Amino acid sequence: MRFIKIFMFLFVLAFALGIVAFAGLYNYIRPQLPSVEALRDVKLQQPMRVYSADGELMAEFGEKRRIPVQLNEVPKQLIDAFLAIEDTRYFEHSGIDPKGILRAVFVAASSGNTSQGASTITQQLARNITDIGNERSLERKVKEVFLAFDIEKFLSKEEILALYLNTIFMGQRSYGIGAAAYTYFGKSLDQLTLSEMAMLAGLPKAPSDYNPINSIERATDRRNIVLRRMLEEGFITETEFQQARAEPIVAKYHQADIAFSSPYITEAARQEMYRRYGEEAYTGGFKVYTTITKRLQLAAEQSLRDNVLSYDMRHGYRGPVATLWDANSTSFDQNEVIKALKTTVRLADFIPAAVLEVSNKENQATLLLSDGTTQTLKFKGVKWARKFINDNSQSPAPRKIGDVIHVGEQIWVRYYNHELWLTQEPAVNSALVSLDSNTGEIQALVGGFDFNQSKFNRATQALRQIGSNIKPFFYAAVMDKGLTLSTVFNDAPITSWNSGSAKSWSPKNSPATYDGPIRLRQALGQSKNVVMVRAVRAIGVDAAADFLERFGFPAANIDRTEAMSLGSPSFTPMQVARGYAVFANGGFLIEPYFITRVLDYDGDIVFEAKPKVACMNCNIPVIYGQSEQLAALSLDNVENASESTRTDSQGRPLTEEEIEFISSENQSGGYAPRVISGQLAFLMRDVLNSNVFGEPGWNGTGWRAGKVLAPRKDIGGKTGTTNSSKDAWFSGYGANVVTSVWVGFDDNRRALGRGTAWPGDPSQISGGEAGAKTAQPAWNNYMKVALEGIEEQKISPPPGIISVKIDKYTGQLSNGGSSRSEYFIKGTEPKTYYVEEVGTEIINEESGQTEELF
Repeated sequence: MRFIKIFMFLFVLAFALGIVAFAGLYNYIRPQLPSVEALRDVKLQQPMRVYSADGELMAEFGEKRRIPVQLNEVPKQLIDAFLAIEDTRYFEHSGIDPKGILRAVFVAASSGNTSQGASTITQQLARNITDIGNERSLERKVKEVFLAFDIEKFLSKEEILALYLNTIFMGQRSYGIGAAAYTYFGKSLDQLTLSEMAMLAGLPKAPSDYNPINSIERATDRRNIVLRRMLEEGFITETEFQQARAEPIVAKYHQADIAFSSPYITEAARQEMYRRYGEEAYTGGFKVYTTITKRLQLAAEQSLRDNVLSYDMRHGYRGPVATLWDANSTSFDQNEVIKALKTTVRLADFIPAAVLEVSNKENQATLLLSDGTTQTLKFKGVKWARKFINDNSQSPAPRKIGDVIHVGEQIWVRYYNHELWLTQEPAVNSALVSLDSNTGEIQALVGGFDFNQSKFNRATQALRQIGSNIKPFFYAAVMDKGLTLSTVFNDAPITSWNSGSAKSWSPKNSPATYDGPIRLRQALGQSKNVVMVRAVRAIGVDAAADFLERFGFPAANIDRTEAMSLGSPSFTPMQVARGYAVFANGGFLIEPYFITRVLDYDGDIVFEAKPKVACMNCNIPVIYGQSEQLAALSLDNVENASESTRTDSQGRPLTEEEIEFISSENQSGGYAPRVISGQLAFLMRDVLNSNVFGEPGWNGTGWRAGKVLAPRKDIGGKTGTTNSSKDAWFSGYGANVVTSVWVGFDDNRRALGRGTAWPGDPSQISGGEAGAKTAQPAWNNYMKVALEGIEEQKISPPPGIISVKIDKYTGQLSNGGSSRSEYFIKGTEPKTYYVEEVGTEIINEESGQTEELF
């Protein structure tokens, strides 16, 4: 009895000392522990998602893939699987499980089986969502235990379990069971089989080792352990165990459910979100909605790619991607070849292939594709492939397939008109941007042939000389100074001499034909270079350059020389499209944008675009040049001031329209600044229409658009080609859609050259590359889709525009004969009639014949 009493005393003393020590350690450690009070409102890290305007997922950015789920959305068997393998006494303990620890130690010591972990689900949660670290140390373990106690006191068992299932790392960047189910099986939780549930439950212990994508054997073994534990705990029957154990695991990596990918625009969205929110952009669960629609974006990408490939085929075949084996001396290993093909960076709809056999007798080749299948490539698919010599020269057309491809070569192929064709990575590149001219909403944007080829966004970053695409802006400048569409200039060669230098400048028309005196309308429609130079001379280089800035073009990019009139300045396709929008929308300088709204983690709107818009029929004055004075006035000053003090900084009384404009500027949305008058914008829109449809006696340089988009008449545009054909452009409008297309080489050194017609497209004539041939086809094909379903826009002349009948050759008033109706801003119309010269007759005394003096 004495011994028992001593033992009991020591036991009670030890227990008391243990409690005191535990309490003391807890009080010492507790201040170092993170607070658990915020766990009930914890925001699970989620990636940023970028959507189209029609709500389709375009991209996902962020290291952690997560699909949060409610506990009532989780199948019971999936919960049972996690409890069986991770914490069978979860609903019985208070954060730590002494019995579980002892059982795990006993099992490990007796059998070496470490499948039963000692950490409870609550302890794992404490480790996963706090910053106590993952190092193997006694201090970290003690902190984990204390945190587990705190969590159990603050949250219910259901709340803890839901947090755990949503935060546990499951491999392949997936956090939580919702993301893991989709990543490995492409399924939602309610679609999982028992076998798949067991596999997921087995992942947290070692996501890399038990990952079925990395090792199906280890994943299967781990799944079977989970199933055995479920059977032992009575969660499943023997029959369910056997059936699930016999089921093969079929898993592969499933990316986010992307409806369509447009990486140039989604990358721009990512950069903008990072600029606004930093690293939180990738974890805050933001939903970014863009202005892009699937229909128009895919049409833009297809139009650009088809056009680039057409150019590339006109310029010959540059040879295979690589030679995988020497057909004359080395046999090939099919598995190694397929591996090489699969590791090739994918481009557009290209398919990497290896040439297995070439039969000149049958004029076809057998190819091994990257998916392991074999296909036949017929001679028709390589007939275009003249050997590339340079951009101006190719070898004669091939006569047999062996003239083009050879056994052992790695090549690209694609399907064209449902048949396999040889193709190649294009050397040339392109960009397309399309805007709503009234709002600035970007409806489509393509920054290059393929994002995998180059991430450089040519639509917004490439500064390229714009050639004749610049001419409409200078024609607007000269008409703003009083010239008209009927003003006649001499279409004849020019030579300019630099003062103090022996160098001369002799701009030439392209083609080099000269028609003598012609009206400005025809000069723009036929893109007469020398007339453009003469027109800019008429108002002065500085006045023309200043006017160019009205359209949003940076002053730093404008060289103030006569050469600028022919397109020597360099701008981006986005800037060019914005400039053309001024003509289409009645004179307003809109601001392009591509994000309509941003939603945060809770679904609240944290950003919403409120664009300043054009209003073609509104009586808004031109205020360009007064922007600094108007900006100095606040809305409160204007609204609260008396009539006598509503003036600009120079003391000039403000008009009602200006006050309305100031008010809209200081509010969300409102009107964009009007930089040219509605009358001038109407004239420019009308003359750009002539560039497409011409008039009797001549065609405009953009005439192909009229054929493709017939029967529409509300379209207009302008070609553009720079010196040596290094850049080709087409920019224009249809209804309220403005689109600009550029084609050129990235190195800016190579000319586009002269193409050779290829048999796949008889409409592609041979000859020099230029805006109408090289860039306009992409514009035509895209606009055909973009304008589908949009009613043809009828624009009536605005107040201040009159129509007068003029003589087509002199631009003077006409009573008949060779005349046409022309629009004028009232007061600028011609005042005199054309008088036909009557020749004076004389009689030759020697011959007696009558001759005309004139």
